[in-house]
Amino acid sequence: MNSSSPREEKPFVSRLLVDLATMVAIGVVLALIGPFGSFNDPLHLRLVVWIGFAVLGYILYAPIDTLAQRLAPKLQLPAWALRIAGVLIASLPMAIVVWMIQRGPDRWGWPGLETAMTHYIYVAMIGALITIVNTLIQRQAQASADPASVPPVTPSETETPAPARFLDRLPPELGTQLIALEMEDHYVRAHTALGSELVLLRMRDAVAELDGIEGEQVHRSWWVARGAVANVKRDGRNVRLVLDTGIEAPVSRANVTPLKDAGWF
Repeated sequence: MNSSSPREEKPFVSRLLVDLATMVAIGVVLALIGPFGSFNDPLHLRLVVWIGFAVLGYILYAPIDTLAQRLAPKLQLPAWALRIAGVLIASLPMAIVVWMIQRGPDRWGWPGLETAMTHYIYVAMIGALITIVNTLIQRQAQASADPASVPPVTPSETETPAPARFLDRLPPELGTQLIALEMEDHYVRAHTALGSELVLLRMRDAVAELDGIEGEQVHRSWWVARGAVANVKRDGRNVRLVLDTGIEAPVSRANVTPLKDAGWF
């Protein structure tokens, strides 16, 4: 049973007819201009050649963006890489047809490697331009026809997350790459990639100001950033985390199993 409704088919057919009409118009303009030395050919021949080029280019390059978007998640590849691959593949038959039509049956022959590569590169560059323009047109058409179909822009895509409040307590020369917090009496020693500094603050209050930094309080006196762990030392039941700067943070026995289950070691 065909699930496509007439309402769904009509926009597609209309868009296809508009696109083909546009290609024909472009072909007519190119035929009148007569680029690449074709102006000396008869007008009727130029019309056939350039309209044919325009329509064939549309057939070969127009589906690339849609296919790239559909295949990217399945192949786990970026869509832009698939677009480039699509242009390179589509340019092969396009280059052959352009070569044959431009030269005519009596002068086809086999081009040399250098000539063939130069010809292919020119065709691929034009194909890439066609693909880019077609992609932009499709995006604009989708946005105009159905704004809801365009994925909403979330704050995370346009705004840099606010830094953790605790980092405001550190001097600028220590940077913002926090590695660990170590409790010293009524102070907390903040270890960063560039050094350390004492901050007059209780450990629990300091941890509460670490929003956005992934880490855990591994011991009553230590908080450690997840990405700063370089190695793990074991001495019987005692476990210590070796950090990027060589600092060793003890892990309380109660936290060994939860950290192990979370993939810390």
